[in-house]
Parts: sequence; C-alpha cells; structure tokens
Amino acid sequence: MANKIEVKDAKVYYGPDLTLKGVSMNIKKNTVTALIGPSGCGKSTFLRLFNRMNDLIDNCRVEGEITIDGVDIYSPKVNVNELRKAVGMVFQKPNPFPKSIYENVAYGLKVNGIKDKYLIEQKVEESLKQAALWDEVKDKLKKSALALSGGQQQRLCIARAMAVSPSVLLMDEPASALDPISTTKIEELIYSLKSSFTILLVTHNMQQATRTSDKTAFFYMGELVEYEDTRQLFTNPKKERTQNYITGRFG
Repeated sequence: MANKIEVKDAKVYYGPDLTLKGVSMNIKKNTVTALIGPSGCGKSTFLRLFNRMNDLIDNCRVEGEITIDGVDIYSPKVNVNELRKAVGMVFQKPNPFPKSIYENVAYGLKVNGIKDKYLIEQKVEESLKQAALWDEVKDKLKKSALALSGGQQQRLCIARAMAVSPSVLLMDEPASALDPISTTKIEELIYSLKSSFTILLVTHNMQQATRTSDKTAFFYMGELVEYEDTRQLFTNPKKERTQNYITGRFG
C-alpha cells in the first residue's frame, strides 16, 4: 500500500521555542492513525501541519518536508486554499454554522463555485449518509443545525468536511465533548470512513485509539517516541516511556 503522507524531520517553532522536535513518519492511504500523548506534547501542532493551520499562528515557523501524494505542501507553489479543500478538519467541539442543516453541508460546495443545484443536493445527501446522519435529518434539512444534539452536530461537521471531497481528514479529539452513546457513533463512523479517506485522529482516550486506529503515534515533550501498529503499541510497546504512559504512570 502506498504512502499517502510522508513527514521528514518536521520541526515547529513558536518564536524561539522548538515545539515539535524533528518528527518523521509515513502514513499509508486509507488508514486511521491515532496521535496520543499528554496535553502539550505536540500532537495537535503535528495535526495542524497537514492543512497548514499553524501558518495562522504568529511567530510560527515550520521546517522539514511534508508531502501528500508526493506533493510538498509547504512549497511556495502550493495554493493553501486548495490544500485545505483536500485536507478536511473536524474540531474538538462541534461548530456548525448558524444555518440550516442543508446549508451547513452545501456551504463548502457553493464557496468553491458549484452552482448546479442537483449536484449540490446529491452531494449533501451523500455526505450526510457517509456521516451516518441522513436517516435522522432527512425530513428536517431546512431546520437550524443548532437544534441538533451535540453528537448530531459533530456528525454534521464531519459531513460538512467531507462534502468538498477531501482525501485526508484531520480530527482533533472529535468526541471529547460528547456523551458515551454519541462517542460510540463517532468511533464507528471513523472506522467506516477509512475506506474513503486517510484519517489522523488526536485523542486522549486510549480505548478510542485501540478501537478506531490502525497505527498509533505516541508523542511526548514535542518528540515522536513510538509509532507502531496500534495493537503492537498497546500490548507490547518497545519504549519504556510508552509503557509508562499507556499504563497510567504519567500523563
């Protein structure tokens, strides 16, 4: 299976401070990679490299090489707006727009210049089905997205991210604000979506990492300590620091 993403010696500086310390990793296509580690260890900074969200932070500097499908995404030739279409992002707290359910999903398509009403309707339905939300909302597409439950809102945000046909989905603790039933639905959804997307998932929940991911990367103090098949990392880690973290000795 081909590498979808290749990271070579990625460093991130905030001002003079080195926050991410030379991380290298290859990520295969159509897999889920969980990023774990204590708060402040660099996993969200690492996640934001792939849609260049760190560019929006003052005094942030990125070094190293990051390619998606063989394209250096930090090359001056790269159109960042196009990159962000190809790399969708789902945040920790659901953040639907104060618009109808339909308009939330259609928004990205319209912004990208699609005017064909039939095509937009088709894409909205397809995305809501992929997000396992269609059956719950198909009769109330004109209602406000803010009337949905938290778990439904998060699945709507996932549908919105998918509507513009990205090939990579970044998820920053997408279930941490949700109740256990909604969390289970999001986890099942993540697992099912890898047939269509390459997914990177930041999570504090180690059971979630074991349930949803193919590979897991453990970050600590800005370093990538261990990157291994998820089952291997959780049952037989190679590094003592990984063992200490997953058994709850620190973190």
